[in-house]
Amino acid sequence: MDASKVDRYVSTKWDDEIVPQLVEYIRIPNKSPMFDADWLAHGYMDAAVKLMETWAKAQPIPGMQLEVVRLEGRTPLICIEIPASNGGSDEDCVLLYGHLDKQPEMTGWDDDLGPWKPVIKGDKLYGRGGADDGYAIFGSLAAILALQEQKVPHARCVVLIEACEESGSYDLPAYVDHLADRIGKPSLVVCLDSGCGNYEQLWCTTSLRGLAGGNLTVKVLNEGVHSGDASGIVPSSFRLLRQLLSRIEDENSGRILLEGLHVEVPAERLVQAKKSAEVLDTAIYDKFPFLPGMTPMADDLTELVLNRTWRPALSVTGADGMPALSSAGNVLRPHTSVKLSLRLPPTMDGKRAGELLKQALEHDPPNGAQVTLELEKASTGWNAPAMAPWLEKAIDASSREFFGQPAMYMGEGGTIPFMGMLGEKFPGAQFMITGVLGPHSNAHGPNEFLHIPMGKRVTACVARVIAEHHAASQRGETTGVAVVAGGEQHGDHGCC
Repeated sequence: MDASKVDRYVSTKWDDEIVPQLVEYIRIPNKSPMFDADWLAHGYMDAAVKLMETWAKAQPIPGMQLEVVRLEGRTPLICIEIPASNGGSDEDCVLLYGHLDKQPEMTGWDDDLGPWKPVIKGDKLYGRGGADDGYAIFGSLAAILALQEQKVPHARCVVLIEACEESGSYDLPAYVDHLADRIGKPSLVVCLDSGCGNYEQLWCTTSLRGLAGGNLTVKVLNEGVHSGDASGIVPSSFRLLRQLLSRIEDENSGRILLEGLHVEVPAERLVQAKKSAEVLDTAIYDKFPFLPGMTPMADDLTELVLNRTWRPALSVTGADGMPALSSAGNVLRPHTSVKLSLRLPPTMDGKRAGELLKQALEHDPPNGAQVTLELEKASTGWNAPAMAPWLEKAIDASSREFFGQPAMYMGEGGTIPFMGMLGEKFPGAQFMITGVLGPHSNAHGPNEFLHIPMGKRVTACVARVIAEHHAASQRGETTGVAVVAGGEQHGDHGCC
């Protein structure tokens, strides 16, 4: 494979086709089902699928078959099958994964930007979903096209683009089972849905946190009453909610108090966290839009890396039962509700975590209040198995070729449920996860952007890894191996 030719091909493909397609994709408000219950009636998801389907079918890939699979009652899934080329094996399989659904709008966008308003400023394409994860289908096919342009051998490829990832991928298992015969047993999986520590080198994700969360509601009255009359007699639902949250989180340090939600961090991950801290330095927290005078939760940089990758952490991401400040009268409110997002260590069982969280919050309610936690998510994270030598060499070679720097390895704080699913279905598989969500890209938040040069280089790196996968397969080194390269830290990327 001629790296310089791949670089030129991919760059031109991005400039001439992929960026214009992403501009149109960003305009579509195809929010994930959790954030748009009427997604089917609104038709935005179908519009996004149609845009990608039309572009993909126009690509000159011999023998490619594309189907939009629609199981009853589920979001659609794009399945693309590409036969082996130039002497590659049809018995082997490269699985490439991404998603096309989006997070909701979020407030706080700059005046000249917006979630459904694509804007290009320099090397950045602003708008919701371009980096998380609209580019995945375009990058996947561009990588394959770059190889075929040089007649470089590659194995059979299957591309899966789902439309439910930001809601926890609850539709995906049904599709993976439905398509099991067509997918086969991949020895390389490229998942374009993770992040990067900087834009100067290829970053591979070694672990992903799980996620448990839902809506916590505290009810104390049937209706609101005069606060002057009731305060001091009727407990405030907000105060009781604070009490409950103190059962699971130390409000001073942010440490999760439920010991059952903590795990021992593997020695290899401790070493990788320290190395990442050395390379990134204060960029670990400089990438966040801190207000003047604000400081991160720890001084030790390695501890900060571990906090966002291997330790549980709680976020309150929404509230209900509270009127806007402009219309808030002197009323003791009947209830308070908050949405909890509890990130879990990669090896913590998501279902068990949800049970522990629900038990801690609902048992023995203070003052006899009505307390309920409606769990929406209970997803297990993922921890990569030891990396095969051929893959480690391929990843590092691709980073040096297209970035001029060695590859780096670090866990991510978001969740990609597909990874855990693959780990169960292909226990001998390996995983490489990479992506384009780097400093200030702000996935899920305001002013989200795609760093276009990063997208080009990640695409080129994927091409190199797919090529090396064939070479390793010829040497008999890929049996039972799978690779993942990704763009969500939802999130909060991630995934979801």
